Amino acid sequence: MASTTPTAARRPAAWLDRISLAGCMLAALFLCFLGGAWVVLAQVFPYPWLAQAYEGGMALLAKETQYRDPYQTDFWKAARSDAQGVTRYVPAKAQDGLTLYTSGDAARASLVGMDGLEVHAWQLPYSAVWDDTSPIEDPQPDAYIYWRKAKVYPNGDLLAVYVASGDSPWGYGLVRIDKDSRLLWKFLGQAHHDVDVGADGRIYALTHEIRDNTYQDFPQLAVPRIDDFVEVLSADGELLKKVSIADALIRSPYARLLTRVAWYTKGDYLHTNGIDVVGPELAAKLPVAAPGQVLLSFREIDTIALLDLDQERIVWALRGAWLAQHDPDILPDGNILLFDNLGRFLDDDGSDAEGGGGRSRILEIDPATLAITWQYAGTDDEPFDSDVRASQQRLANGNTLITEETRGRIFEVTPDHEIVWEFVNPVRAEGRGADGGDMIPIVSWAQRIDPASLDPDFLERSSVADP
Repeated sequence: MASTTPTAARRPAAWLDRISLAGCMLAALFLCFLGGAWVVLAQVFPYPWLAQAYEGGMALLAKETQYRDPYQTDFWKAARSDAQGVTRYVPAKAQDGLTLYTSGDAARASLVGMDGLEVHAWQLPYSAVWDDTSPIEDPQPDAYIYWRKAKVYPNGDLLAVYVASGDSPWGYGLVRIDKDSRLLWKFLGQAHHDVDVGADGRIYALTHEIRDNTYQDFPQLAVPRIDDFVEVLSADGELLKKVSIADALIRSPYARLLTRVAWYTKGDYLHTNGIDVVGPELAAKLPVAAPGQVLLSFREIDTIALLDLDQERIVWALRGAWLAQHDPDILPDGNILLFDNLGRFLDDDGSDAEGGGGRSRILEIDPATLAITWQYAGTDDEPFDSDVRASQQRLANGNTLITEETRGRIFEVTPDHEIVWEFVNPVRAEGRGADGGDMIPIVSWAQRIDPASLDPDFLERSSVADP
């Protein structure tokens, strides 16, 4: 029998159905919200997948949108003056030699004399090295890649570390090239920051990769995480050993240092930025060290440490009056020299009671007492400031060669702080600054080399290379 219910009478029921459906949908969405909030706050499944997807998406977005101009990366800084090349030189007080340095404008290394003139150069863009065996599927263009560190062999061969701006991880690999910049071999593991060569020719490199393993006692080491490794290579670039630095630290008595990780590290909890092989002579001067160990620098926890590669364990660690340090070196007397990037605290006017006018300083430390036996901190007239990179080297005559990254500057100071040699990166990008000013590429590392340590044949055949 057909319904005789009036249409108008059915309308309230239809509206009630719609309201009920909307209410159910809102309730379902609210439950989904509560479930999502629980997943995030409790970090239960599928939180790790969601976190990795989010971090990867944000990194890709930054790479595609924030790095369209190489002059706006941190490989370039505003030029503070028009000075180029050698601006000061006191021959009677400076340590004679050649200076090797790398520059943020290219995968290039220069060897200059005391007059600042280039006597040799090496250059090999990353695009000429990369292949599909690399874990980096989509590398940055060459304009965003430079050599973070280089070491020259007596015959003119060069070992160089590629790093990129605008990618994460940023370590791009390691190459050995000859004096004419011809590739001898390449290691496309994600080498970064620093490299050292042992007396037996073995190569000690820092590498990193993204890991998603967790540590029960250290939940703050959240995933995805950038973890550092020490990789030992043969003189021909073949991998001999790989040690996880995080694992080595966690299984050591110094594991509690990981409670000091900073909130802003974005998963890069140690940021290992220095490696030096300990030879027998230096081990004899530093009682806590043994030959074959490596001295490491962990920027994010303001710590230097010794890693025993046989035990795969941190056997000694030290924190002191420095902050975000780079390039610790064991000196012949057993003291430690390092670049203290941010450990000098200033008044509001940019200076302090001792003078200095900058946040950075070079410290020589007695590791047994933590006493500062020597330091250099610039002056109010010549501020000294390099926040995220830089290096130093104690020279044979007792002077110290300092690389101030942010100014593209290398300079030599005597024990009583007199500047006796100064060199400013001659490369410029005219008018590319945000205010229309010139930009200068960073110089994050330099080394003074005794010409007697190089083969005469290499020195005789070296010539000024085209810039």
